[in-house]
Amino acid sequence: MAGPTSVEDYLAALPTGSRAAMEKLRKTIKAAAPEATEAISYQMPAFKDHGRILVYYAAFRDHYSLFLASGKVIEDHEEALKPYFTGKGTIRFEIGKPLPVALVKELIKAKLEENAARRRR
Repeated sequence: MAGPTSVEDYLAALPTGSRAAMEKLRKTIKAAAPEATEAISYQMPAFKDHGRILVYYAAFRDHYSLFLASGKVIEDHEEALKPYFTGKGTIRFEIGKPLPVALVKELIKAKLEENAARRRR
């Protein structure tokens, strides 16, 4: 079975509740990283920064996740992330609960800084 070819295709295939949550997350990421470009990578929506992955995000049956692909950003924001399930580079949000917009923007900005530091090396 072929995966989605665009972010719009991915979102359109989701149930209404998941789609609304994912659209809010997408809008929040765009606000924090207005120059990032959207793509599908590993069959998930993603944002790229200067050609490198900034974040992935995906919907699941009862939650949706933001994949920062950075253990350091998660570790640096450990206290603020205590209410959420986190893994190495991943944050899980419950569908139906409010998205912590300010926190997500802060995480995206931290990941942008991490990517910029990598480019300077």
